[in-house]
Amino acid sequence: MATARHILAIDQGTTSSRAILFDDRGQMLGDAQKELPQHFPKSGWVEHDAEDIWRDTLETARGAIDKAGLSAQDVAAIGITNQRETAVLWDRETGEPIHRAICWQDRRGAPLCDKLRHGGHERLIQYRTGLLIDPYFSASKIVWLLENVPGAREKAQAGKLAFGTVDSFLLWRLTGGRVHATDATNASRTMLYDIRHGRWDDELLALLDVPKAILPEVWSCDAEFGQTETDLLGASIPICGIAGDQQAAMVGQACLDEGMMKSTYGTGCFALVNTGQTAPQSRNRLLTTIAYRLGGTTTYALEGSIFVAGAAVQWLRDGLRLLSSAAETEALAREADPESQVYMVPAFVGLGAPYWDSDARGAILGLTRQTGPAEIAAATLDSVCYQTRDLMQAMEADGAEAPTALRVDGGMVANDWLLQRLSDILNVSVERPQVIETTALGAASLAGTKAGVIDGKAGIREIWKADKLFEPRMSASERERRYAGWLDAVGRVRTGH
Repeated sequence: MATARHILAIDQGTTSSRAILFDDRGQMLGDAQKELPQHFPKSGWVEHDAEDIWRDTLETARGAIDKAGLSAQDVAAIGITNQRETAVLWDRETGEPIHRAICWQDRRGAPLCDKLRHGGHERLIQYRTGLLIDPYFSASKIVWLLENVPGAREKAQAGKLAFGTVDSFLLWRLTGGRVHATDATNASRTMLYDIRHGRWDDELLALLDVPKAILPEVWSCDAEFGQTETDLLGASIPICGIAGDQQAAMVGQACLDEGMMKSTYGTGCFALVNTGQTAPQSRNRLLTTIAYRLGGTTTYALEGSIFVAGAAVQWLRDGLRLLSSAAETEALAREADPESQVYMVPAFVGLGAPYWDSDARGAILGLTRQTGPAEIAAATLDSVCYQTRDLMQAMEADGAEAPTALRVDGGMVANDWLLQRLSDILNVSVERPQVIETTALGAASLAGTKAGVIDGKAGIREIWKADKLFEPRMSASERERRYAGWLDAVGRVRTGH
């Protein structure tokens, strides 16, 4: 462990599984990626095959090491980051999932969430977990699996089933079933975890009738989670870091000081502002979440979640077939009529923060005969900017200071047009880092810190470097006119509005 200086990051996302090998300065040496099929059995339902996730994770991990021209003996540690809230239930004896994984985007838990709200449990759940009652989180997915998979509840009560978010399932497989654990960030997204006291909440477990026996142990993000089975990668490698994807991105963006803010633009969009040792109670329907727990010390964040960002671009490509690759949106947006007043509200699975309207559905408004693919592409990118402004205004209303800069990452931020528009709509500087795969970099940083390859927080700050800065250029009057049009469009698709 003393001689190896490389860190392998496993980045298991919603639409792909990826592995990246980093050196001790945060430089990418090799990577491999596989697209992950999604399954849509009913309207509003989204599932993944956990066996696909496992197989692809193993394949990409091997591929990243091979591509770098190195071997498993050169890897000091593994860090894992993952799509959060997605729920997997598996048999403890066989290790086999009892059902497809229910994705974070899935809305089948809405009736249970309505029942909890009508039962007057929202204040209790928000205070204990920092979350709002919503099918987005793992709890309603667990309940659905226990109630709808034959024999599941009986097996769960007998201690024969294990629940985990994707990190926990991968950890179980990587360690040959020896370790059933998760980290504090992923636990904080289940709607079952007391974020202030750092433990599974017995009152919420009883309320939802979830047996405690299925839950993983919860450790710090920089814990020693176990060793991989030797035959998987060619050597036994310590797993020294785990964080949910958005929290990992926060670490990768070096947003380690109170008031720093990052926003990740992938399938969805997630903005987090560091609130230090304080877990604020949001009055504007944001989430209070664990940003990271290092060496047993917890740092919190306010988070706003946008369910659909890059997924809307995917829909333009696969659903409407307006383009053959997501990268085409930049050139298309540049061609769009600047006077166009087309708005896209991408509420395909409801609206996230600050609206939390799970019944809202998407719409394209303001169409004329002059509207074409360019205007629709621009409106789709614009929707990401407007939704980010919704989040930023809610954070400020909750007491967070307006950031002087927004650090951005994720697949969408290669698009310069989008980042310039984002800076214009937010009226703040937007900073794109040299390594835009900050989710993977954050997981690697956590593991590297524990393995002694990276010098703690100071080392993480040193690794982060800016690639390009975008400054606002739009006039205040145009900014406000455009945003007012967005608010009007949102009002038209919301239920009961």
